[in-house]
Amino acid sequence: MQEGKRQKQVAGLLYEEFNEIFQRLGLTMLEGGMVSIASVKVTPDLLEARIYLSFFQLKDPNEGLKKIEDKAWEIKKELTARVKHQLRRIPELKFYIDDTLDHVFKMEALFKKLNSERDEKNQ
Repeated sequence: MQEGKRQKQVAGLLYEEFNEIFQRLGLTMLEGGMVSIASVKVTPDLLEARIYLSFFQLKDPNEGLKKIEDKAWEIKKELTARVKHQLRRIPELKFYIDDTLDHVFKMEALFKKLNSERDEKNQ
């Protein structure tokens, strides 16, 4: 299903605000790893925001996700203070691990393997 114009506007606004909030609360660096917001998706009724987080060099992304979920109330409080004049209702926040980078690395490894096997056959 395609996102509507308002969904995209709200998602863009939330994306910018979350980046600033995460920096302010010190959530961009966890346990020597880096956390970044990959994307924000908003449901058509604008009542739920799905925040996809990318973890870099973090031993256990699930543990990092749990730490962020534990601070969800504080994040929502900060978000409310920032966007209360722009949104009628503050959406419920749901955090997810964005694993697209993992898929990219796996695909690159597969392509390298296929290319090397093909090169060996041609020789």
